[in-house]
Amino acid sequence: MTDAEYDLIVIGSGFGGAMAALPAVRAGKRVLMIERGDWVPRGAGNWGPDGFFSLTSAYSSEAPYSVGRGGNADTLGTIACVGGASVFYGGVALRLRERDFDPDPNLDLDSGAGWPFSYADLEPYYSQAERLLGVAGCAGEDPTEPSRSTPYPQAPAPLAPIARHMKDVARGLGLHPFPLPLAINYGNGAGRAPCVRCGTCDGFACAIGAKNDIATTLVPELQRGEMTLAPNTVAVGFVVDRHRVTAVTCVDRKTLEPRRFTGKAIVVAAGALATPHLLMASALHRSNPAGDAIGRYLMRHCNAVVMGVFRQKPAPDGEFHKQIGIQDYYSGHPSVATPHGKLGSIQQFGTPQTAYMVHHAAQWIDHRYTGLVRTIAHTVKPWFVPFGMPHTTGFIVIAEDRPQATNRVALTNGSTPFGMPQAKIEHQYDARDIAARDALASAAGRILREAGALTMFRDAINTFSHAVGTVRMGTDPARSPLDGWGAFRGLDNLYVTDGSVLPRSGGVNPSLTIAATALRAGERIASTL
Repeated sequence: MTDAEYDLIVIGSGFGGAMAALPAVRAGKRVLMIERGDWVPRGAGNWGPDGFFSLTSAYSSEAPYSVGRGGNADTLGTIACVGGASVFYGGVALRLRERDFDPDPNLDLDSGAGWPFSYADLEPYYSQAERLLGVAGCAGEDPTEPSRSTPYPQAPAPLAPIARHMKDVARGLGLHPFPLPLAINYGNGAGRAPCVRCGTCDGFACAIGAKNDIATTLVPELQRGEMTLAPNTVAVGFVVDRHRVTAVTCVDRKTLEPRRFTGKAIVVAAGALATPHLLMASALHRSNPAGDAIGRYLMRHCNAVVMGVFRQKPAPDGEFHKQIGIQDYYSGHPSVATPHGKLGSIQQFGTPQTAYMVHHAAQWIDHRYTGLVRTIAHTVKPWFVPFGMPHTTGFIVIAEDRPQATNRVALTNGSTPFGMPQAKIEHQYDARDIAARDALASAAGRILREAGALTMFRDAINTFSHAVGTVRMGTDPARSPLDGWGAFRGLDNLYVTDGSVLPRSGGVNPSLTIAATALRAGERIASTL
């Protein structure tokens, strides 16, 4: 089946896809958005133990990635839904710092990583992304905050009591805590319910639509314009004639019926894992002078949660309290001798939802532990999870990881139900990544001890939720598959606008930077249509 030609075809409906489509839609162009998943239902079920993203129908495991190194299991599914991962993210919307756009020998080494533009070039698009996402924040309290041309669209919500306590403790230690900028509606979203400060935000779809995810804020606007959304449609390849992509080949996710769409320009924004997979499955790496870099330099931050157990419940009413950030260690700190240079962020991490932990603790224990340790954990679990977990709170630490060519997405000899080659993920942190994470974790632990934690535990995060870097931008055509506008080298009308374009991961959540770079690229693309 072949549809009529579109001005622009966008593959993916998350931050990168929706933001890249917006300028063309506002210019009155005919746009098609291809999305592998469907709309996520909203209602009371999102608050329950099965509302966590990996337990919902939005988590696709029908064509999983095999994981050679670095994951929690041998296979990995992905989020596939309208709005992409934004539907389940925690709403943190931080900009990269100015110095993140400068070369850094401690991080770059010989990887060839380098931003093709400056922070000043991206700043207007950061401001635009914050407006579109209704970010609530407070300028002037983050000691590493980059310059900004506009205020935040909303003021932050009042801090929960435990957030105020952590802020006071951190200040007492000579640090500079600040309210995390959050893409959450606290009251100025016309016709929408304001946030009720529930504890199910990070990892859950918002039951009342108060989180300003892409499915809630941007896709409806795009649909009111000249955009057609094609959900449950899997892009599987491209048709190329000389130096142009002439069609996108797809299959219906439910019936496997083939479909084919033609467009003047094509944007791929399927995510830092799926985008290189699709490009390589179509052999497009062969037409790119930096084709060997496609799929390589996978980064995902080197993260850990550091949790303290307190005598009293930190959030007795289950209220949201992922509210403060600490950037004093972002560019290094006098107390940290190794590693030298940039470290990353410390952000408050809420008390895990007890119902979810009770319901799924046995599966977690079976996966994580073996033998005697598993037996002990199963014995402890019945009383610790329902009674101990509500007494925990802590921090997540986000260390910038270095781009390594061996960390990659690669094709295998297997195949998916959709007719594509299967893909495999290989990832391993280096010693500096781990040292940066551990230094941040130690700093977080000092805050928790001073705050009154009776004991603490730390757990490394091995998910790929912050994956970036696999089809990176750059100025060197031999080492960067994309130019500074996200244009795919070797083809005249193909662009990439998701997290895979970022040449470095930075030390903050990538969502706002993905949104800003996609808006910048989308503006350029729209001008060519």
